Amino acid sequence: MKRLEDELAVMRLLTSYGPLADAGDADRAAELWSENGEYDVEGWHMRSRDEVRAMIKSDRHRALIGGGSAHFFGPPTITVDEDEALAVCESILVRHSAAGFHILRAGAHRIRLRRFSEGWRIVQRVTRPLNGSAEARALLASDDT
Repeated sequence: MKRLEDELAVMRLLTSYGPLADAGDADRAAELWSENGEYDVEGWHMRSRDEVRAMIKSDRHRALIGGGSAHFFGPPTITVDEDEALAVCESILVRHSAAGFHILRAGAHRIRLRRFSEGWRIVQRVTRPLNGSAEARALLASDDT
C-alpha cells in the first residue's frame, strides 16, 4: 500500500508542473524541486529551485504562455525504492498561434526524486527532444533507480 501511495504522490507532483508552468506560477512550480535540484532542458540547465523560478518568470517563458500553451505530461512510469524514485515519461508542448494549435516540442524525461520532510521533490530532471536522437531514446529505455 505504501508503494502505491508513493507512486501516486510522485505522479501528482510531476503532473502538476504543466498547469503551474502554463499559469506562470513560478513559486509553486519551483517548489516541486529540491533546494538544489537540477532541471536540464533544451537551452537551460538550472541547478536550483531559484533558477527554476527565474526560468518561469523569464521573458522567454512569459512570451510562450502569453500566446497560449499547454505543457502536457504523458503518464509516467514510476519506480520507488524507499526514499528515492525514478520517473520516465514523454510530454508534448502545445502552442497556440493564429493558425491554431500545433506541437512545438515532444520530449523524453528522466526524473529522479527524493522524499524530504516536506514530501517528494525533484532532485534531477533531464529532458531531451524526441527528435530521433540516441540521447532521448536512452532516457526512455533506462530503468535503474
